Amino acid sequence: MTTTRTVLIAPDKFKGTLTAAQVVAALAAGIARTAPQLEVLSCPIADGGDGTVDAALAAGYEEHHAEVTGPTGEPWPARWAQQGETAVLELAETVGLHALPGGTLAPRTASTRGLGELIHAAIDAGARSLLVGLGGSSSTDAGAGLLQGLGARLLDKSGAEIGPGLDGLAALHTADLTPALAAMDGIELVAANDVTNPLLGADGAAAVYGPQKGLSPEEIGPADEILAAAASLLDPDAVHRDLTGAGAAGGAGFALSLLGAAQRSGADAVFALIGFSELLARADAVVTGEGKLDSQTLQGKGPAEVARLAREKGVPVAAVAGAVTLEPDALGAAGIGRAWDLITRAGSFEVAVAEGERLLTEIGEELGTWLVTAAEQSAQPTA
Repeated sequence: MTTTRTVLIAPDKFKGTLTAAQVVAALAAGIARTAPQLEVLSCPIADGGDGTVDAALAAGYEEHHAEVTGPTGEPWPARWAQQGETAVLELAETVGLHALPGGTLAPRTASTRGLGELIHAAIDAGARSLLVGLGGSSSTDAGAGLLQGLGARLLDKSGAEIGPGLDGLAALHTADLTPALAAMDGIELVAANDVTNPLLGADGAAAVYGPQKGLSPEEIGPADEILAAAASLLDPDAVHRDLTGAGAAGGAGFALSLLGAAQRSGADAVFALIGFSELLARADAVVTGEGKLDSQTLQGKGPAEVARLAREKGVPVAAVAGAVTLEPDALGAAGIGRAWDLITRAGSFEVAVAEGERLLTEIGEELGTWLVTAAEQSAQPTA
């Protein structure tokens, strides 16, 4: 490894424990103790899921707030990030699993209405280009609530507005998207996610993501039939239901597509937004990471993209995670030369969670020494 003068710290969040910005701060504090001569560049990342707004805020965007409808109908405080006419929103802020009262799953009644309301709020605040991160959804409503939040008239046989969630969607009889399309007139909309699932079928929203939201195996088939019937009304020409990403976030990707959204890789979209390439061009080494480095990491998630882009530039990469389950060969193939994990250091998951910032600072001290003194990048992960 060539002499390191500048290190770029670009981790994702440690989900449920630390934000990406907290991870950066802890690692930077440790590096400063053993290698104060290094210039440290901070770049908290996200891949379109929860943490996307935080990444935008860390990049200098302004925080905005609105009260929206939570996944089960209660008022819910939500944020978005905005800079000029560009806004960054994430579905998890409005209808994420963490927004469920008491953490109780509501697979049949959770709605995406709050996301539509948040989009409306951002437009009212002057946004004309919206990036919507999809991930962490508690709902499987094909984005019907989102459409309703923007004014779409989704009615049952009696002419009344359908209720929330999958159960409400089962009563859909007529659909008029005109008000929602009018609300989006002149707005550039991008759906950021890293899944390729269509809305329907064995790889669709209900089959793949329904179980994590509480749908039982017996409910998957009927749920898919409800989604299919709704799609026949909302998308009569079958233009959108089979698109890549239509099944994201319980079908919210489908609804955004109906509104004219372009689909984009979550990591690519967020990296462009926060200026990752410009920071990478200044770096002699990169440190990335997330809560768990595992096989899912390699499926286009943020740290894998960091490593891939750094490798293309010939920049060595180290990683830090709560847990590392990837074998050394897999880490090396991904472009990660060395990895540290908190659980091994802490001795238990509980200690790793409770003392994550302290442990990360300790690892930062080792990183500082490694960055300055290593003659070549190690190919072996270490605790």
